[in-house]
Amino acid sequence: MTYDLTALRAGIPALAAGTAHFDGPGGTQTPRPVIEAIADALARPLSNRGSLLPGERHADTLVAEARRALADLLGADPAGVVFGRSATQLTYDVARTLAAGWAEGDEVVVTRLDHDANIRPWVQAAERAGVTVRRADFDPATGELTADHIRAQLSERTRLVAVTAASNLIGTMPPVAEIARPVHEAGALLYVDGVHHTAHAPVDVRALGADFFVCSPYKFLGPHHGVLAAAPELLETLRPDKLLPSSDAVPERFELGTLPYELLAGTRAAVDVLAGLGGPADGDRRARLGAAYEAIGAHEARLRARLEEGLAVLDGVTVHSRAARRTPTLLLTFDGRRTEDAYRFLAGRNVHAPSGHFYALEASRHLGLGDTGGLRVGLACYTSEEDVDRLLDGLTDFLEETPAAH
Repeated sequence: MTYDLTALRAGIPALAAGTAHFDGPGGTQTPRPVIEAIADALARPLSNRGSLLPGERHADTLVAEARRALADLLGADPAGVVFGRSATQLTYDVARTLAAGWAEGDEVVVTRLDHDANIRPWVQAAERAGVTVRRADFDPATGELTADHIRAQLSERTRLVAVTAASNLIGTMPPVAEIARPVHEAGALLYVDGVHHTAHAPVDVRALGADFFVCSPYKFLGPHHGVLAAAPELLETLRPDKLLPSSDAVPERFELGTLPYELLAGTRAAVDVLAGLGGPADGDRRARLGAAYEAIGAHEARLRARLEEGLAVLDGVTVHSRAARRTPTLLLTFDGRRTEDAYRFLAGRNVHAPSGHFYALEASRHLGLGDTGGLRVGLACYTSEEDVDRLLDGLTDFLEETPAAH
């Protein structure tokens, strides 16, 4: 297995600016093939989808290729891949649609570990439907969210459980497949936020037991939009609000308005870039993606170990990312010092590690960090040893040059 970090970084034009990027959980930098695919889509004839004229055929091909690429990435059926403006928008759409079938006395379960995009849509839909919301806590000492945490909130009235596949704040990767079993035994649906997970680990929506799985291509080298994957048979049972003349076919009935064809071209290219990161590999794109994620995981694990070893010798640093299974995303706080100040100090060194709660507001509060959160350090597939060393040097200087408040 090979991992050509030098070639990967050389193919990402934004890295030439010299910033050490630890902001990947908020959005990755874009490889040149993705940029070129977007430009090529716009440079050729492009019309509403159809089969007669070149622009119509081009649009139709872009959509079909993007669905196949995302199906390969997620282990899904292309006919169950839905495109939207964002994962947040798609979740709101599904929540409104499902809530139309809920009745007073029904229950939905959300977790305090999740990004608010997988909490608030369900809470608001439940409030409108007169449905009870139950919250599953996670262990703030370990960062772990277990199947038992979810099981304790289930009842015969549970209609849906919303859970993250990986926390965008502290990296925890809950055992989603293990969680799915009691959820389905209770007769409920499982909605999985895979936005942070998909950048770091392979996905198989069927193996996970996810009835719905959402992700965002801009978190794994692609452009800004959202993707939802579900079984076509499940989507056939749902009747979302739509325009009268628009298609009622699945998955088109869930896609409001004209799709962003150029972004779909970029997403297909991003999946192909990912598929090439494992080096030469036999098999189809799904197999090559498996090899690529193995290589990405090994690279990121090595850098995470280097980072954690460096942080361990710094006085006054608390690492809140502690789960046994987690992404290479660390949330830090500093004794007597504001993480906002650390963010600004590092920015002066052209190191981008942002501070905040990153919309995981309930997780931040449950950790005792209030609405302030912490400094989030996210490793990406293109992060280098030099980047990690620059970050550690910057934090060392920040702690030495910034007196602690008492």
